[in-house]
Amino acid sequence: MKSPKRYLVTSALPYANGPLHIGHLAGAYLSADVYVRYLRLMGKEVVWVCGSDEHGAAITLRAAKENSTPQAIIDKYDQLFRQTFTGMGVDFDIFHRTSSPLHHETTQEFFRTLFRKGEFVEQESEQYFDEEANKFLADRYIVGTCPKCANPDAYGDQCEKCGSTLSPTELLPPLRSAYSKTTPVMKKTTHWYLPLNKYEAWLKTWIETGTLDGKKLHDPTEWKAHVLGQCKSWLEGGLHPRAMTRDLDWGIDVPSEIPHSSGKKIYVWMDAPIGYVSATKQWAIDHNQDWKKYWQDKDTALIHFIGKDNIVFHCLIFPAILAAHGDFILPRNVPANQFLNLEGRKISTSKNWAVWVHEYLEDFPDKQDVLRYNMIKNMPENQDAEFTWKRFQESNNNELVNNLANFVNRVTVLTNKYFEGKVPEANKIAAMVSGRGGQEATTLEAELKTIHTYMTAIGEKVMQYDFRGGLQMMMEFSTYGNQFLQFNEPWRKIKTDVVGTAAVLNVGLQIVAALNLAVRPFLPFTSDAMRKMLKINPITRGEGEWATLLKTLSKGKVLLETGHMIGEPVHLFSRIPDEVIAAQVQKLEDSQRETLATPAPEMPKPIEYKPLNQTITYEDFAKLDIRTGTILEAERVPKTDKLLKLTIDLGFEKRTIVSGIAEHFDPKNLIQQRVLVVANLAPRKMKGIESQGMILSAENDLGKLGLVGTTDIFGNGFIVK
Repeated sequence: MKSPKRYLVTSALPYANGPLHIGHLAGAYLSADVYVRYLRLMGKEVVWVCGSDEHGAAITLRAAKENSTPQAIIDKYDQLFRQTFTGMGVDFDIFHRTSSPLHHETTQEFFRTLFRKGEFVEQESEQYFDEEANKFLADRYIVGTCPKCANPDAYGDQCEKCGSTLSPTELLPPLRSAYSKTTPVMKKTTHWYLPLNKYEAWLKTWIETGTLDGKKLHDPTEWKAHVLGQCKSWLEGGLHPRAMTRDLDWGIDVPSEIPHSSGKKIYVWMDAPIGYVSATKQWAIDHNQDWKKYWQDKDTALIHFIGKDNIVFHCLIFPAILAAHGDFILPRNVPANQFLNLEGRKISTSKNWAVWVHEYLEDFPDKQDVLRYNMIKNMPENQDAEFTWKRFQESNNNELVNNLANFVNRVTVLTNKYFEGKVPEANKIAAMVSGRGGQEATTLEAELKTIHTYMTAIGEKVMQYDFRGGLQMMMEFSTYGNQFLQFNEPWRKIKTDVVGTAAVLNVGLQIVAALNLAVRPFLPFTSDAMRKMLKINPITRGEGEWATLLKTLSKGKVLLETGHMIGEPVHLFSRIPDEVIAAQVQKLEDSQRETLATPAPEMPKPIEYKPLNQTITYEDFAKLDIRTGTILEAERVPKTDKLLKLTIDLGFEKRTIVSGIAEHFDPKNLIQQRVLVVANLAPRKMKGIESQGMILSAENDLGKLGLVGTTDIFGNGFIVK
C-alpha cells in the first residue's frame, strides 16, 4: 500500500475512576509510545492523542464509594494519569479531557449530524429501574450472580472475579440495585439506536479485504489475527442496533432539539472515541494547525492502540459512526494487545491485585526504564502474558546490567583510560567474532554496514508492531558490541598494539552512538543518559535523527568523529537485590489481604425528596414581584444559629431582610453579592426584627445552599443566568 503522508495515533482513553496499573501500560500506552517515538526519529509527521475518559456510570459509582462528587473524581484521576504518564516517559502530543467544553461540543455535533441524516432509529425498550431511588439503572449499577463463576457480586456489565463480560439479563437472580439494594423492576424507556445491522455488509468487506467503495484502505495481512478473529466472530453472529443514549445523571447531554432528549445522556462508548477527535482539535488550536487533515485526508494513517476488550468498539462501532457521519477516514490498523496477568493470576483492581504504576515510581524513582523494558519484553502482543517480580529482577540484572550497561560502561571507561576520553582513530581493526560464531578480519567500513543492518532491522520490527521483536533486536545489537569487545580484548591489546586498540574502541564508540538511538523508543531515559555520556546533543522529541543516522552510515561515514571528547562513564543500570523483590511481593500480598478484609463501602442511600406542595395556578405565581438586589450588610442575629440580618439595596430602596441561611454562609462573604428578592411579601417580625421580603436560595443533593442570582463563588451550580 501507498505510504501515508502523516500519522494520527490514538491510545485508548483511560477511565478516570482509578489509577493506572501495569496492565494498562502493557495494553495501549507503551506500544504506542515506542511506535510514535520511532516515527518521530524517522522524521515522520505524527500526532499522538489521548485523554481522560470522564463520563459513564463507573465515575458516579466511584464517587459514591469515596463519598465524593463525579467532578472531584475525574479531577483527581486525570491529574494522577498525567503525573504517571510523565513519570514513565509516555510522551503524548496532547492528553485531553472528555469533560472539556470542546469535547462536549464535538460529541453533540456528531450526534446532531447523525440524527439529521436519519442514521438513528428511535426505539422503546424495557430497562431495569430502581423504584426506591426513582432511577433507571446503568448496567454497572445492577448486581447479581455471575452465570460463569457464581460470584454473587457481579455487575451487569462485567464480573470482576472471573473477568467475564456480561449483560444485566445474563445475571442470575436475585438482582439488586447498587443504589438502594432493592430488587429492580423493568420499566419502559425510549432511546436512540445506531443500526449496526445497516452497516454490516460494508463493515464485513472492509474488515476482511481492507477495501471500501473499491478503494484499498488497509491491508488485512498487517492486522493481528486475534483482532480480525474477534471482528469476524461478531460479524458472523450478526450485528444489532446499539443504543447511543442512556438514562444517567452524569455525561454529555443529548442536544436539546432532539425529541425525547430530556434527561438523556450520550452513551459513553459514542462519547469516548470521539475524544480522539476533540483532542486533535485542541492540539490543532494550540499549535495553529488544521485538525481536519488528520481526520479527513485520505493520506493520513489512523492507528488505534488499545487492549483486546476494546476491539469491537474501535473496529466496528466507531468506524460505523465515522462512516455514518460521512467526512472521516477509517483506521488503517488497530494493533490491539491482549491481557497482562500478574504472578499467575488476573490483575484485579477490586481485589487490589495489581502493581500500581504511580506506586512503582515512588518505590523505584530512578528505574522507569527497567519497568518499560520488562513491560515491552513481556508485552501481550498476540497472547496473554505475565508479569512476575522475579522475572523483573532477572531481566534487569542479567540483561540491562550485564549486557547493555556493561557494554556501554566498558567502552567509555577504556576510552577515558587509554585515550583521555577522545574518540581514537580507526586505522585498522583486529580479528573479531562474526555472526556465524567464528573469527574473521573486519574493517571500519564493514562495521558501519553491520550497524546499519541492525538499526534497519529494529525499525522494521517497530513498523510491523512487533515491539518485543524490536526490543530483542536492540539487545542483540548490544550483545554484538559486547562480543566485539570480548574477542578483541582491548584491555590486553593495549600492551602490544595501541593502534589496534584505538581501532577497536573507535568501533565500540560507533556502536554506542547508534545504540543511544536504538534504545530511545524503548528506554528514553537511558538514551538521554547515553547521549550525555557521549557529549552529543540531547533529543527533545525526535526530528529525524534515526533517518539521518541511516543516511550517514549508508555513506560509510562515522557517527562520532575522531577526536570527539566524550564524558565520564556512568552506570546506566544497577542490580536489584533479592530483598527488594521480596518486599514487593509481600506488599502485593498484603494489599490484597487488606482489601479482602475490608468490607465494601455501602452505596449511599437514595435522596429522600420532600413531597411537592399543593399545586398553584399561573395566576398565583404571577402575583410574585421578584427583584434583583445587592447585599450591603450582613450580620448574625444574636442568640440564634440560623438567622442572618441582611441590608439589601433594590435600587429604588433599601430593605432589611432576615434569612435563615447562617449555617451555610459566612456573613462577610455575602457583601456585594447579588440575589433575587421576593419584594411584595408581607412584612414579618423575626426575633424582634421586621423582615421586608425573602431572598431566593436553592439546595443541592448534599443539602448545601446557594443563593439564586449570585456569581459562582460557591461553585455548586445554583446560578440563574
